[in-house]
Amino acid sequence: MSENSRGKRKTMQGVVVSDKMDRTVAVEMTRRFLHPTYKKFVTRKKKYLAHDETNECRIGDKVAIVETRPLSRHKRWRISAVIEKAK
Repeated sequence: MSENSRGKRKTMQGVVVSDKMDRTVAVEMTRRFLHPTYKKFVTRKKKYLAHDETNECRIGDKVAIVETRPLSRHKRWRISAVIEKAK
């Protein structure tokens, strides 16, 4: 079954901040936006748990994650690609 038949899935990029779990990594997304009232840039961070089937991701890796069906209580994302390995 192709990806097109399932509809458009959300994709995001972030940095792995934890790999202590088995086949699961915590990916942190950082976004910056202009505050509507104070006109200053504000940074907001959010963490997502993503499925890593092969346990290849390490802390500091830049990864792309894609939305998927619920895999556990908090896991709704999976790793689609490792964009950049940590040094």
